[in-house]
Amino acid sequence: MSDMQQTALLWQFAVLALSLGVGWWVGRLAKRRFAEHPFAEHEAFAGVSAHRMFGGFNRVIFPLTALCLVLIGKALLRHSYHVNLLNIAAALLVSLALVRLTVYVLRNIFAPSGWLHTSERFIAGLIWLGVALHITGFLPEIERVFDELSFTVGKHRFSLLLVVQTVFTVGITLLLALWLGSILERRILGADQLDMNLRVVATKLIRAVLLVAGILIALPILGIDITVLSVFGGALGVGLGLGLQKIASNYVSGFIILLDKSIHLDDIITADNRYGSVSRLTARYIVLKALDGTEAIIPNDTLITSTVVNHSYSDRKIRIGIPVQISYGSPLETAMNIVLLTAQHNPRVINDPEPKVYLKEFAENGISLELSIWISDPEEGQLSLRSDINLEIWREFQKQGIEIPYPQRAIHIIGQPLQP
Repeated sequence: MSDMQQTALLWQFAVLALSLGVGWWVGRLAKRRFAEHPFAEHEAFAGVSAHRMFGGFNRVIFPLTALCLVLIGKALLRHSYHVNLLNIAAALLVSLALVRLTVYVLRNIFAPSGWLHTSERFIAGLIWLGVALHITGFLPEIERVFDELSFTVGKHRFSLLLVVQTVFTVGITLLLALWLGSILERRILGADQLDMNLRVVATKLIRAVLLVAGILIALPILGIDITVLSVFGGALGVGLGLGLQKIASNYVSGFIILLDKSIHLDDIITADNRYGSVSRLTARYIVLKALDGTEAIIPNDTLITSTVVNHSYSDRKIRIGIPVQISYGSPLETAMNIVLLTAQHNPRVINDPEPKVYLKEFAENGISLELSIWISDPEEGQLSLRSDINLEIWREFQKQGIEIPYPQRAIHIIGQPLQP
């Protein structure tokens, strides 16, 4: 190896080492500054830690900073030395930035799952394969072969290369649109001054507009006339007419529910013979969480076409009636006072409206009373409340000697002498 080649190689190693070191230092500095910045704890990022928000972005800062320094060093050395090593390093840094940026975007769009980890490895493999083909010089030849595999539809020529480019470009555009939509969604959902239903509607509309805009931007970039989408529009119309009416109805009903504010998150409702709290509102269905922990997915069309009992539409307070029966020989007013005091001492029973005890009827086996109470937390259920109140009434009745009657029957046989 000549002295010139050795000198060029040493200069390239020096530039590469300096670029990697500065890139790592800039990434560490940016991470520390972000953690100390006030907006890292802003309410719009509630539930999202600074580490999660900035972790992936910091991983992109390192290769991008190093890439910029490598390109500067290559521009300075190219007039005096060969820079083949820096060319390879630049390609590898670009691929590393693409891999980390893609993984960062995917993790911010989708919830952690098995398929996400698999897709991350698949995307990383594709990017590294493309870089390897580019470095080895096989990429132009593969592109030529893909371009020769073509067919013609009317006036349009379609090749395998065009299909691959279309899938890649549209996929990247849609991912960026979803990523931007997720950022805007977090900001909108954090705006407490807006009604929750309006926030949900805004996030759904923004996501849909961004997806459509991404497709409309990606297709002209590839030279595809967007008028071909009219064929898709016609097929969609036929599909709606042939069997997709129910799906379309669910989506339309979802936006109607969100806009007319008839159902909100955390509302207590009875729908489709199910009782529970609304834990999630989507464009197609709602998730109704019952008190036993089970979750029912109810299509929005059902909520529009059937009666829905909203127990918290204008007021979360609900009335509960608890029956109590005492014997005819027990002191009635004392029993009523015990029942009333038991309700007043229970922490879940509210005082407005205040609890009351009613003499309901003189029944066959005893005097029927009814305790009327109001609670403001129906999502906590009624069984434990009824149990606590009934148990306390039983204890006080036992202390005061008040009898709770039970059915008794005396049988007299006519015409038969009584046995001694």
